[in-house]
Amino acid sequence: MAVPTPDETILGLLAYQAQHGYQLLDTFQNPTQLGAVWHMSTSQIYAVLKRLEQQGWIQGQSVDVDDAPPRIEYRLSAPGQQRLDQWLNDPQPSASIRRVRVEFLSRLYIAHLLKHPAQALIARQRAACEVEHARLMTQREQSDSSIGGLALELHIAQIEAILQWINRCETRVYPPTHA
Repeated sequence: MAVPTPDETILGLLAYQAQHGYQLLDTFQNPTQLGAVWHMSTSQIYAVLKRLEQQGWIQGQSVDVDDAPPRIEYRLSAPGQQRLDQWLNDPQPSASIRRVRVEFLSRLYIAHLLKHPAQALIARQRAACEVEHARLMTQREQSDSSIGGLALELHIAQIEAILQWINRCETRVYPPTHA
């Protein structure tokens, strides 16, 4: 299973506004923003920016800054916007616990920032987790009391907790209306 990368999250931040690396780093270090989701160093941010620029998803331009040397400010390109749209609208997100914790939260953050409707995003994530839960429940019927069976029970408990948490996400993003 591939490890989540911050690529699309950075594309989303640049879709919101053009930024230089230190501005992006602030977002990834602030616990009220993405600091609670990602742990990124300065060198990691710049390595990702370099990769995204090489892929043609972003473009850098030198800008003058008061009382500091010029900085490279990055903007989203048209192909970068297409990649971001694909990511935000992924029809089959992963139900992996790690990917839910990192990618789903990042998608929610970017969707909120860009005023992109999150209801469908939440529904797709819930559906992926429900499919995984059903698969695990079927697998449990054939498991035994070995360490493998205990590991399966833990995975089932984690996915059930994720499903409950997704429901809470939905009520926080779309609070119930009171008549």
